[in-house]
Amino acid sequence: MRIFSGIQPTGQKHLGNYIGAIVQYVASQERGEGIFCIVDLHAITVPFDPAELRERGYDTAAILLAAGLDPERCTLFRQSDVPEHTELTWLLSSVTELGRLQRMHQFRDKSFGQRELVSAALLLYPVLQAADVLAYRASEVPVGEDQREHLELMRDAARRFNARFGDGDEVLVVPEHRIPQVGARIMDLQDPTRKMSTTGGSPQGTVFVLDEPAAIGKKLRGAVTDSGSEVCRAPEKPGVSNLIEILAAVRGVEPAAVEAEFASAGYGEFKAAVAGAVVDYLAPVRERYLQLRADETALEAILEDGARRAHEMAHATMLDVRKRMGLGAPRRDRALR
Repeated sequence: MRIFSGIQPTGQKHLGNYIGAIVQYVASQERGEGIFCIVDLHAITVPFDPAELRERGYDTAAILLAAGLDPERCTLFRQSDVPEHTELTWLLSSVTELGRLQRMHQFRDKSFGQRELVSAALLLYPVLQAADVLAYRASEVPVGEDQREHLELMRDAARRFNARFGDGDEVLVVPEHRIPQVGARIMDLQDPTRKMSTTGGSPQGTVFVLDEPAAIGKKLRGAVTDSGSEVCRAPEKPGVSNLIEILAAVRGVEPAAVEAEFASAGYGEFKAAVAGAVVDYLAPVRERYLQLRADETALEAILEDGARRAHEMAHATMLDVRKRMGLGAPRRDRALR
């Protein structure tokens, strides 16, 4: 089974990214052939600094490796190093409805904030995301809950392509999503009605993977709680519910187990326990990251080797796609570019 997921190289990675995505990537190495992409082409759909983009790519690679991705057991690469992604995006745009792209929540939200230029790239973001996965004929995509809309568009694009060009064959695999049962939505510690975010969150409400232990502890001990004193999940207790979710995810247990353990505890004791658990959880990753990030030559070698392997897989898919669509020379043995 092939498993694909992409991760943005923009900004630092926070606890929500780590629990909801990166941990899932590492675990998937036990279940199938993992293909993981640093999606720098997605990052240019909004204003960016070229030099910073390259550095953030290395930052992201180092975090993924520090978390446990093993380049001997998975394929880790930079999206822009594999040209099949952009080629398939254009081809898939022929079977994707314009109106649906315009109605996508991410497009509407981000275009609202881009007063000077709303780029066509932002509109086509979900098509590129579909190409990322479909180029590898991956059958599973670990994603957060917020990506469900994009995944459905991806699945529909594959079905439409197969119906129009497949002649009864499944040329493009229709992937399934995999959303973690615990930790799929980690919320801002200061505003638990909003997801934890690198760009839109509050500084004290966002725990970054590379934060110093003292900073992590301070943010979690200062997390907003709710009226009353009972440690339990409830719609009227979003702050405590979020902390329960965090502790459950970090410990690898069900939220109900956390509620039972702290049934007679006060908020102060509970938040201190969450802070300690998260500090211990992230400390090895931070230490390993600092070692890996110092050697950009080694990181680049890993990304280049991953791109070579990814190119071979995607090239095979594109030969089939081009043939089905009547594009290019009618040969299946064209050399890799």
